[in-house]
Amino acid sequence: MQVILLERVAKLGQMGEVVNVRDGYARNFLLPQGKALRANDANIKSFEARKAQLEANNLETKKEAAAMADKLDGQTFVVIRSASDSGALYGSVTPRDAADAATAAGFTVDRKQIALAKPIKDLGLHEASVILHPEVSATIRLNVARSNEEAELQASGKSIQELAAEAEAAAEFEIAELFDEIGAAGEDE
Repeated sequence: MQVILLERVAKLGQMGEVVNVRDGYARNFLLPQGKALRANDANIKSFEARKAQLEANNLETKKEAAAMADKLDGQTFVVIRSASDSGALYGSVTPRDAADAATAAGFTVDRKQIALAKPIKDLGLHEASVILHPEVSATIRLNVARSNEEAELQASGKSIQELAAEAEAAAEFEIAELFDEIGAAGEDE
């Protein structure tokens, strides 16, 4: 099916282009979302009449998205989750969780705008993209931790595995010292 794009669609084309897409993609996504019109003579004429208005609206929303991206880009949001001692999460962090964390921090972000490169299934710092406009996106960091104290430690640059290894080494050192003291006490008698 041939459609006229009313806005830029990623991996498809720019506003005003006539492109061929599969019928289901057009019927189920592009047409109901208002991103395209069927390419017939009447719709092409109506698009040409509305083109200036559509471009002005697109430019305005792009400016608003760019202003929001400047504020949002590089922000770090803390997501508290329960996890095993090895750092594996019981479940995963979803785009909805990322959007909720950003909303709690005072930003207006919908879960549909969050794009995760891969599922977040372990503790640590992870990056996610926020698509604010077809031409504007921002990158945020998600600090996934078991508690706020752990999140602060992760933010300073230490990983959970490093902290666990340090705690284990300290415990082994204390046990070795205790045995040395017991051995020295036995020799004194």
